[in-house]
Formats: sequence, structure tokens, C-alpha cells
Amino acid sequence: MMTYTGRFAPSPTGPLHFGSLVAAVASWCDARSAGGRWLVRMEDLDKPREAPGAAQAILDALAGFGLGWDGDVMVQSARTDAYRAALARLAEWTYPCACTRREIADSALAGPDGAAVYPGICRRGLAPGRVARAVRIRVDDETVAFDDLVQGRIGQHLASEVGDFVVLRADGIFAYQLAVVVDDAAQGVTHVVRGADLLDSTPRQIFLQRRLGVPEPVYMHVPVATNVAGEKLSKQTLAAAVDRADPVPALRAALAFLGQPAPALARDALLAHAAAHWDRAAIPRVRAIAWTA
Repeated sequence: MMTYTGRFAPSPTGPLHFGSLVAAVASWCDARSAGGRWLVRMEDLDKPREAPGAAQAILDALAGFGLGWDGDVMVQSARTDAYRAALARLAEWTYPCACTRREIADSALAGPDGAAVYPGICRRGLAPGRVARAVRIRVDDETVAFDDLVQGRIGQHLASEVGDFVVLRADGIFAYQLAVVVDDAAQGVTHVVRGADLLDSTPRQIFLQRRLGVPEPVYMHVPVATNVAGEKLSKQTLAAAVDRADPVPALRAALAFLGQPAPALARDALLAHAAAHWDRAAIPRVRAIAWTA
């Protein structure tokens, strides 16, 4: 039988808020209910967006909420050699791109996640006088589909809904889509449990997994918490940090948000109960749920 390995992979752009806690609790409970390993990875490649001290604050919050992890914390900024090697393995499918965001926006339609569908301007080579900014990977004229454990059957026609996508950004930072695939493979991740805001990224990641010849994890995307305006809770929407000094109320709220029983128990007893009674079928099959403290 496959040994379960899950992971929680926050970006250190701010403190752990309720939306992040929901994703962490879902991932932790799914792993622990299966008797599996639960890893933590700090996705800190985008240094301009990193908040000072946020990485340690997130780890301290996870510990305060009793969400213990296995092994060492993987840190993406220490793994650029691995991403560079993966990019080299993809060389036959990649090409340099000189397009600016404005140029793409002026000639493209919006994809399912709101991002512009790349119209293939540089696919056949750079125009005279243009200098490469980013590196893109050519996608196939096919639909990438997978069965999500909560959201059901998901399919995306990459060519028409995304276009050739970036694997190395114009600022020299390896793209999230590439880094997450390389890291999940390196850590032996078998199950990816995360927020449904990343659902539309999953076909791109599966496409890269197939190109790199690495295993495809099982995916489960849980609803994201939004404010009353329908905006995902985040640093940008001024989401408040969870209180790790008094973890039980937020833990119970996160479990209830996920459709799970949330009895009035002390922290460790509550987590043990949550893992023992974890029910994937009870998780709401929606992408977002409005939440107020």
C-alpha cells in the first residue's frame, strides 16, 4: 500500500490567518487520519513579497495550535539548484519570451483564474530587437483532467484556457508552478490538500509532472475562507492573525468550516478527536465560503 505523505506549504507573506489555518487543519487531519506523514514547506521564493519574521511566526503558530510536523522544514529559497536542473530537463519544450504584461493583456482573453491566456506571441521565436524576459513552456492541445477528492472531476484545456505558461519569471525567480512540482516530488508527497484557490493551477502542475516524469499526487481542494465581499482572506485583505495563545476557538471554527465535528475539548484532545473522526465526504463541495470571526 502507498504510504501517505501530506504537506502544508505556506508563503511567508504575513502571519497565519484563519484561511491558512483551515488549509493547515485539513491537510494535517487528512494525513493523521491515514496514519501518514505531514510535512511543512516554506514557499519563500518570492522574496519581494516576504514579510520579515513571517516564516518563523507561521511555524510558531502551527506549534501553538498543536499541528506538529515530521522532519525538517523544507525552504524553497535553498533549492534553486533543483529548480534549475528541472528547467534544464524541460529545455526541449521551453522557449524565451520577451512579452510584457501589458502586451499580453492587450492581446489575450482571461483564463479561468482571471489571468490572461498567453496568445503565443513568442512561440516561434523572438521578434528582431526583442530581449528575452521570461521562459515559457509549450502546452499541448489537450485537456488535463483529474479527480479531486472534494471538488470532483476537474478538466482544463491548457492551450485555450491558460496558454504556454511561465516557468522562469522575468525577475529571475522560478515560477511557483515549477517549484511546487519539483518540491512535491523531492519530498515524496502523495496527497496535496490545500485551498480551492489553487484548483485552477493543478492542471499546469500535472502537465509539468508528466513532462518531468515524476508521480502525480492525489489532490483535495477544500473551500477557501472569504470575507463578506467575497475576497479570499489574505494579507492583502487585512486578514487578522490567529491567536496561538488561545488555539481552541479557532481550531473548532476551522473544523466546523470543514464540516467536521468540533466538540468542546482541550487542544490536543480536540486534534486527536478530529483525526479519528475526519470525514472527507462532509467537506462542503464548494470553492469558497464566507466567514466572519
